[in-house]
Formats: sequence, C-alpha cells, structure tokens
Amino acid sequence: METERTAPEAVPPADGPPPGGGIRAGDDLRPSRKHAKVADVRRHGQPPGLKERRNEEHWAGRLYMRDLSPFFSWLALRMGFSPNQLTYLMMLSGVLAGVVVSLPFGPGTGGLWTALGGALLIQVYLLLDCVDGEVARYLRQTSVAGVFLDRIGHYLSEIALLVGLGFAAQGAWTSGGYVELGMVAAIGAALIKAETDNVVVARAKSGLPADPTGGDRALRPRSTRIALARQAASMLRFHRIIGAVELSLLIALAAVVDLLIDAQTPVMLRVLTVAVAAVAVLQTLLHLISILASRRLK
Repeated sequence: METERTAPEAVPPADGPPPGGGIRAGDDLRPSRKHAKVADVRRHGQPPGLKERRNEEHWAGRLYMRDLSPFFSWLALRMGFSPNQLTYLMMLSGVLAGVVVSLPFGPGTGGLWTALGGALLIQVYLLLDCVDGEVARYLRQTSVAGVFLDRIGHYLSEIALLVGLGFAAQGAWTSGGYVELGMVAAIGAALIKAETDNVVVARAKSGLPADPTGGDRALRPRSTRIALARQAASMLRFHRIIGAVELSLLIALAAVVDLLIDAQTPVMLRVLTVAVAAVAVLQTLLHLISILASRRLK
C-alpha cells in the first residue's frame, strides 16, 4: 500500500478532553481523541474517495482493510498512540514477517506455520499502514516526516520478506543459491521503489512540482509500442508477486502445497523464489524504461 500520510495540515489539537463534553470549538465538531467514536474516525480519518485511489490504495485496503481499520484507529486514539509510533510498529511487523518466514523448519508442518505466521504479520503491517494515516488525519498530525517513515517502512518490509523467502527456500540459515535469489529479488523491489521516488527527487531538484501536469497522460510512455507493452504488463499484474501482501499469501500457498505433496525439500517455495527473482529483475528494467519514456521527467 502506498503512503497514507500526505501534506501537513493545521496545528494538531491537544490530547486532553475540552471542558464540558469533548467537542472543540472551531475544530469542525471533531471530538478529542479520548471522546472519539468509530464513526468519527471514519468521517475525519477516511476522506471521501480514499478507496478509489487506484494508484495509492492497495486492493486489500479497498476490499476489507479499510472497513476494519477504523476500529483499530479508534483504539489507537484511546490508547494515546501517535501516528509515528504506529508507523514504527508497522515497520516492526513487516520486518518480523520476513524473520518468521525465514525460520529454518524446512518443509512440513513447521514450514507451514512459519509461512502462515508471516502472512498474518503482513496483515498486521497492512492494518497499521491504514491506521497510522487515519490517526494522523484525525489528529491533524500529517507531516513530511510521517511520509518519509511510511516509505521506509514499505522498503524494509518488502526487502525483509523477499530475503526471508530466500532462506525458507534454502531450507536453513545458510548461504546458497536460493538465498542469493531472494536477495536479488529484494534489491529489485527496492530499486523499483527508488525509481518511483526519484522521479519526485529529480523534479524537485529541477524546480518542478512533484506531480507532472497532464495526470494519467503524463504516466503513459510517448512511444506507442512501449505504451502497449506497459498496458499489457499492467493487465497481467505479474509485478504484484513481489509486493508484501501478495507475496505473503503466495508463500503460505506454496507451503501448503509442499505439505500436501510431502516434499522432502521446499519445492514450491524454491519455484516461487526463482519466479520473484525473475519478475523483480524484469520489472526493474521495464519500470525504468517506462519512466524514461513517459512525460514524468519533463
């Protein structure tokens, strides 16, 4: 999921309840964090059109997580968590997912439990990725630092999970070809994000606004052939297998298949590792070409 914490807003309200009932004058009838209800979180933490942001909102967010997250955002508000604290917890859950997946239990029941544990931790990561933004918007504490931490959290989580997959496919915490493939995939995933982020950096250093004029038109390559190739790749969505949510589910599925076929080695996990490494390398190249051929750097 892309970053939820965007441009800074007004000065955040104090945490303590206001006198006489929890509503602040001049705060668009927004209750303090101690008096907030789930409906208040939905109203002030989930702005209109949030689920429709195709390029920023993950499909899992649109499908179910945005329906669940206000309950946890309400709890986070009541418990006094700051948006940045929630982002740190998001980072921790994402990195732990990679560590759990890498645990050297090998194929069988042990490998299945580590795969399921990793998938569960990625769901926690996704939930916290929603919650930190909702809390930030509710408290009017969105910030540049928050956006930065959110992006770093995405980098760390995807890298950790891909490296963890490499160790799981190797079957032990030791060096080997599958560990190296996992690291190749992790480098590719990081480069893809860096390519996207550096469009903003390049534009800023050139004195241009962060977003190019022309909307979606600016994202399309100027070459018709490249544009068609980009559209075909987008329709196939093969690049999604290196995303944390999709990859965690594929790891769990591969572990289930390995258990069902009673494999002596993690066969399906190894197939998945080869696939994600190939996709990461290919996507890194295609993404770079797509950016250079578009109007994003103009």
